[in-house]
Amino acid sequence: MALAEWFSEFCTDLLVKNGGSISARYKNITKRLNTDYWTTTSDTSNSLYVGSYGRNTAIDGLSDLDMIFRLPYSVYTRFNNHAGNGQSALLQDVKASLKKTYSSTDVGADGQVLVISFTDGITFEIVPVFLNDDDSYTYPDSNGGGSWKSTNPRPEIKAIRDRNAACNNNLVPLCRMMRAWKKKWGVPMGGLLIDTLAYQFIDTWSHKDKSYLYYDWMCRDFFSYMANQDTNQQFWRAPGSGQYVYKKGDFQYKATGCYNIALEAIEHETATPKREWSAKDKWRDVFGTSFPA
Repeated sequence: MALAEWFSEFCTDLLVKNGGSISARYKNITKRLNTDYWTTTSDTSNSLYVGSYGRNTAIDGLSDLDMIFRLPYSVYTRFNNHAGNGQSALLQDVKASLKKTYSSTDVGADGQVLVISFTDGITFEIVPVFLNDDDSYTYPDSNGGGSWKSTNPRPEIKAIRDRNAACNNNLVPLCRMMRAWKKKWGVPMGGLLIDTLAYQFIDTWSHKDKSYLYYDWMCRDFFSYMANQDTNQQFWRAPGSGQYVYKKGDFQYKATGCYNIALEAIEHETATPKREWSAKDKWRDVFGTSFPA
């Protein structure tokens, strides 16, 4: 099996495999909330996948699905005028709606989200939102007595999609591979930070128009890019929205370690004769058992 085939098989293996179940639940949630708040039974209107699944950078085995559901502005008015913590009252109102469909499933209201925990380990986190004039969203935060906050996921989704298209569809696979690395190495790094750094890196990477044959170099060079991020930097700006993406810990040390392992893998690949088994073994050290043996 040639190098390009290794990475092609690896990227295929990372694809989310329970998309049908996720979609069915997403539609049921949407239909329930539309029925109660918009007097329609549509299972697609007013909802949006966000987070890594919305950006198309999630990998198989994800446990948390993030979605937003847009409520009528009249609902905002009602709970904004609510005596006490109107944000908490709003979350309880949406929870009561969801319990009509999920009466025997654990549904919780936690700070800013409604959490539906399914028995197969998948958790849906639903944020009720209100559309603003600039196409961002206002959402409730029940912490600290209650407040309204804003989020803007659509530009992030579009930015990732547009740059992925502009670099021969290489950005999304890079984001997914780095999630496998994060999982294997326990890297203290959120998914949005991975996507943000990958988005920045690939824009100027000299081989962004190539394909799987260059994925070993792409991973090597991205590990170098991450390793050279300033350890004193506390946040980066997300693609599209520009929101602050804070670091959870220093990821640079583990990026440096895997940069060195990638160098070893490439040395095995380019040896004469090639040492394919040793090369794949090094990539499995980086990414785990989802990389082909």
